[in-house]
Amino acid sequence: MAVAGGKRETHDRRSALRLAGQQGLLCEEDVVALPMDVGYRGPAACTAAGITYRQLDYWARTGLVEPSVRAGANNAPLYSLPDILLLKVAKRLLDTGISLQQIRNAVDHLRGRPAPDLASITLMSDGVSVYECTSPDEVVDLMQRGQGMFGLALGNVWRELEEALGVVPAEERADLPAAPPQPVDELARRRRERRTG
Repeated sequence: MAVAGGKRETHDRRSALRLAGQQGLLCEEDVVALPMDVGYRGPAACTAAGITYRQLDYWARTGLVEPSVRAGANNAPLYSLPDILLLKVAKRLLDTGISLQQIRNAVDHLRGRPAPDLASITLMSDGVSVYECTSPDEVVDLMQRGQGMFGLALGNVWRELEEALGVVPAEERADLPAAPPQPVDELARRRRERRTG
């Protein structure tokens, strides 16, 4: 995940940095807007991250990205904005052909980092490994070594999530209501009684 610097030619580097700055794709992004003390239900997380509910459930069960606001045993699970960011990053990396093991390593590396830190990261991949870049110099170094065919600026992903989740109802973390009582399945209750006697 870490990017090591190497020898570089200053002219090439300046040209690449100027082009990158014009495209607005690298690092140092500001994130604000959505409150960090709310949670989003599974369907909202799926829609914002661009994944299916089946993927969400599988990734939660395998520990790739679990709901950090509220786990769902008796209540519906709630995902935080950073959780949904990790879901979207995992989806984007999966779509580019990165192995699930490398995605797991990348997500583990990013997990628990504050939002401003996440927004300043650009993930680069050569199709096999995933690298973290926090400055345009690191991106240029990586590309000059012939690596980095795919780049994902997390600040841009964060803004996409803010737009997608800005219209979705969120639930407050402090006073989260308990899940409504589930209707009683009369047939299942009778079967259980019959089996137990």
